[in-house]
Amino acid sequence: MLDKTITVNGVAKAFAMTGWRIGYIGAPEFIAKACTKIQGQVTSGANSIAQRATIAAVEADPKVLNHMVEAFHKRRDLVVGLIQDIPGMKINVPEGKEFVIAAQRIGQTVIAVDSYENAPAMQVAHGFEVINMLDGAALDSIIAKHQPDFIVPEIEAIRTERFYDYEKQGITVVPSAKAANFTMNRKAIRDLAAKELGLRTANYRYATSAKELQKAVAEVGKPCVVKPLMSSSGKGQSTIKTDEDISKAWNYAVEGSRGDVVEVIVEAFVNFHSEITLLTVTQNNDLPTLFCAPIGHRQERGDYQESWQPARISDTALFEAQDMAEKVTEALGGAGLFGVEFFLTDEGVYFSELSPRPHDTGMVTLANTQNFNEFELHLRAILSLPIAEITQEKNGASAVLLATENSANPTFSGIENIAGLPKTDFRLFGKPTSRPYRRMGVILTNDSLEAPIEEITDRAKEAAKLVTIHP
Repeated sequence: MLDKTITVNGVAKAFAMTGWRIGYIGAPEFIAKACTKIQGQVTSGANSIAQRATIAAVEADPKVLNHMVEAFHKRRDLVVGLIQDIPGMKINVPEGKEFVIAAQRIGQTVIAVDSYENAPAMQVAHGFEVINMLDGAALDSIIAKHQPDFIVPEIEAIRTERFYDYEKQGITVVPSAKAANFTMNRKAIRDLAAKELGLRTANYRYATSAKELQKAVAEVGKPCVVKPLMSSSGKGQSTIKTDEDISKAWNYAVEGSRGDVVEVIVEAFVNFHSEITLLTVTQNNDLPTLFCAPIGHRQERGDYQESWQPARISDTALFEAQDMAEKVTEALGGAGLFGVEFFLTDEGVYFSELSPRPHDTGMVTLANTQNFNEFELHLRAILSLPIAEITQEKNGASAVLLATENSANPTFSGIENIAGLPKTDFRLFGKPTSRPYRRMGVILTNDSLEAPIEEITDRAKEAAKLVTIHP
């Protein structure tokens, strides 16, 4: 076979640049001449500069690749940030970093999956995969590759229908395939709560077009709130006060939607005096459902700005919220931590939304307010580790650190100011890019159970002002 063998060599693709066609073949003369004739018809010969560059690349210190990789990541992250700002284009960023850390502390192996590299959870996971999360075949491929015991969804834009098949394969979907499917879509969870379970909710309608939205607004009345069926962190959410707001609200909702569902929910405005998150932990093996102390929070642009624990609510309201939370989580099934949101009004408690995973407002538990933080509770419930009780150890608060500009390489200043404050801590999420209002970290404050929660919250807000995020 030697007279028919072709040996091909070339510069590693790590050094490839536009215009480089550097390589050679070793073959019998008649084959080499034929290849030369073909090559001469399809591309020009390598110029002297490219040849010199090839020699430099081959002889270069391998460490030079580190600089090249760093430059590539900067370009990639810049493009990611720009795409994030294009209407209708979304790149999903999970908030699963703390969960991965909690899992590793008790010996679990974690593979992080997202639609782009260097997502926060990937920075601390044992391995990672980058796929289109809405591509069912791609999901099937990585499940077959890694053979996980558990699948822990952390985002909305994922092909959740596949989860039912994975459960049939013996894989545990957290908290369950049903819960993941229902809660990734506001329509399913709202109909479950209002129609099947009879929970008190805002009057609502659905719309799949601007025309249907106009009709829905007329039926529920103004003011009303419009949200995409699939979104999180307030993306695509707006308030309609006049008829002129309707078309703008529709366009904004479509732009802010995750996944491939083009539909919105229209909610009548609830005149609430406060809103809370009730972290609810369901367990396997017939163990009881547990509740954390209620968490109060303040929102802007549909996204939380500060949260505090415990929130001050009446025993009657707390009992009603716990009863609703237990009913809806029991209907969804599975084990894990749910973030259940409620409106508190003079008429009573209104069910708002539910997330089948650690909640952003629940980051206040990282301030050591409980014997287990929300990520540890989620993990223990998933692994069927019995949780005897959840105890309130301290009063605490959190305040977000928001970016103000687009950047492919954001940096922080003022962290030393936070480090010097008593009973104060911080977390930086490690997100590779920034854009206006993107949450880049959180300030955490705590004090004794007797300390006024308002003062603790004010401390967190003031501390957040000491940190600057630079583009």
